[in-house]
Amino acid sequence: MKYIFVTGGVISSLGKGLTAAALGTLLENRGLKICLQKFDPYLNVDPGTMSPYQHGEVYVLDDGAETDLDLGHYERFTSVQLSRLNNLTSGQVYQTVLDKERRGDYLGKTVQVIPHVTGEIQNRILQLAEASQADVLITEIGGTTGDIEGLPFLEAIREFALDVGPSNVLFIHVTYVPFIKAAGELKTKPTQQSVAKLREIGITPQLIVCRCERPLDKELRQKISLFCNVPFEGVIEEKDVDHSIYEVPLMLQRERMDDLVCQHLHLDCPQPQMAHWQEIIRKMIAPAHRVRVGVVGKYIGLQDAYKSVYEAIIHGGVANDCGVEIVRVDAEDIEREGPEKILKGLGGILIPGGFGERGIEGKIAAARYAREHHVPYLGLCLGMQIATIEFARHVAGLDRAHSAEFDPNTPHPVIAMLDSQLKVTKKGGTMRLGAQPCQLKVGSRAASLYGAFIVKERHRHRYEFNNKYRELLEKKGLVFAGTTPDEKLVELIELPDHPFFIASQFHPEFRSKPHQPHPLFRGFIAAAHHHAHNKPL
Repeated sequence: MKYIFVTGGVISSLGKGLTAAALGTLLENRGLKICLQKFDPYLNVDPGTMSPYQHGEVYVLDDGAETDLDLGHYERFTSVQLSRLNNLTSGQVYQTVLDKERRGDYLGKTVQVIPHVTGEIQNRILQLAEASQADVLITEIGGTTGDIEGLPFLEAIREFALDVGPSNVLFIHVTYVPFIKAAGELKTKPTQQSVAKLREIGITPQLIVCRCERPLDKELRQKISLFCNVPFEGVIEEKDVDHSIYEVPLMLQRERMDDLVCQHLHLDCPQPQMAHWQEIIRKMIAPAHRVRVGVVGKYIGLQDAYKSVYEAIIHGGVANDCGVEIVRVDAEDIEREGPEKILKGLGGILIPGGFGERGIEGKIAAARYAREHHVPYLGLCLGMQIATIEFARHVAGLDRAHSAEFDPNTPHPVIAMLDSQLKVTKKGGTMRLGAQPCQLKVGSRAASLYGAFIVKERHRHRYEFNNKYRELLEKKGLVFAGTTPDEKLVELIELPDHPFFIASQFHPEFRSKPHQPHPLFRGFIAAAHHHAHNKPL
């Protein structure tokens, strides 16, 4: 087993997760079995109770783990199937250590950060190594070098490297080389300081990945090499990409990063075959078609709040050789200005998941606009509930129909809390989570898109379609295209007399990859393109 640890310095949000995922792509395409892992230093047990403003989206795995969004990059860039073992937080570590102390597992010893907290972190590395049986395990350490909460993780990997030996471990440090406009030059001092901080802890990186806006010249690379004690070829340029994050693996390949990793870890494997990846990039940069799609949400100002949704839309474009311009629409703008002004001219409308009452009426207006104007519509989780409320109000005649989440006094709660949630008091990790089977209706558009009748999709919700209204809405034309196998829960709805109107209670965006676009997104973008160009689907 070989171990790669990815740390970051200078500032947060440098792209450590993307770098780790891109390296995983290259190593996997060399024929190696890889696995990826993320350590998050915050004290939350998981990000499930955190606001998108704090943390971006919560990425859900098959086993129901609510995890960091970087795990989405890991799954999209590689073929790895992740579980709760692949994401570890300080909250989980301290909770485990304290539970052991209460049980008396430490036999009267004083419980300390070293060795008990660091030991628990190392145990998770070994646990995943054993479970994955991978050739290479890539572990990303969240946060920035120097953060006090991240120190136990850095100490843990320093000790771990001593145990497994230098030929089995590689440290990669992702740093920032800023361009100072007034001086007209890139500056290496922040990188030098960041690496010095890491070396104080006892970790010396073998590769330094330099995030930058401008190319690194030979002189700058020599300077970083000299002052950071790495070989000249170990200074890797990672310039801002021009079009897509999926260009990063090809960029790192040009920098020979994967060659250097294999040399250091004594991995004898062929060069990566990246022709299929290059074709994906070609379809993103120079697609045969183009379309504009609106995403109507409440966290539109945040790039990471709907990260997986945006990526899945792009994947749907790749499947159709179609460049997609994503128009971010604030639901409250629709409430103020009306859907006609905001949504006119879009090829398709998508409403993603979310929580809270803000912007709900704007989303309902958007769903109505899509239905009445025959604009392709895809609803995800809350987006399905919105479509149901809109249909109940304006087609089935159920005045003031709503979700019990937003209006507990509604006379028609067409969306109600799951029975299993009624006695739940704790918020963390208690929703309906993870991969659940869905049975698709014979003859439905969804079944045609999937090419199957039983699928598994990931969930994250507390509220569900109220079965008391199933018969009435079905009579009015709403098709229940997917249910749980016991038919107790509605998973998918669609309208048959519409070019494309599908909404799911689950989150299909979590299963989409650039080389394996999700069927619902593939179909949605195809319909959006045909609608935009007035072509029959």
